[in-house]
Amino acid sequence: MDIIYARGEAAAAEVHEALPDPPSYSAVRTLLRILEEKGHLKHREDGPRYIFLPTETRAKASKSALKRVVQTFFDGSLSNAVAALVDAEGGKLSAEELQRIEVIIAAAKKKTR
Repeated sequence: MDIIYARGEAAAAEVHEALPDPPSYSAVRTLLRILEEKGHLKHREDGPRYIFLPTETRAKASKSALKRVVQTFFDGSLSNAVAALVDAEGGKLSAEELQRIEVIIAAAKKKTR
């Protein structure tokens, strides 16, 4: 998915070439087919080749994936997920990261009032 998001679209051969330690070409084609069956990709035909494209933006897909991670690993608790991320960094956040988090929290507080 990273390769397709980075390029906007890609054929199986292009995905295979871009992988650092690629599995077989047929494994790449199979994975692309599975991703299409699950609704993450769609394709268009370019002669004999299938060109794969994402079905949603990277931002939308990342939000959806993050929601699933929070639900699965943190019992739906956003605060536990954030705490785990901060702990994973050893509490070493840059001033810019802290400022951005503070702005997000302030905006969330306004929405709950």
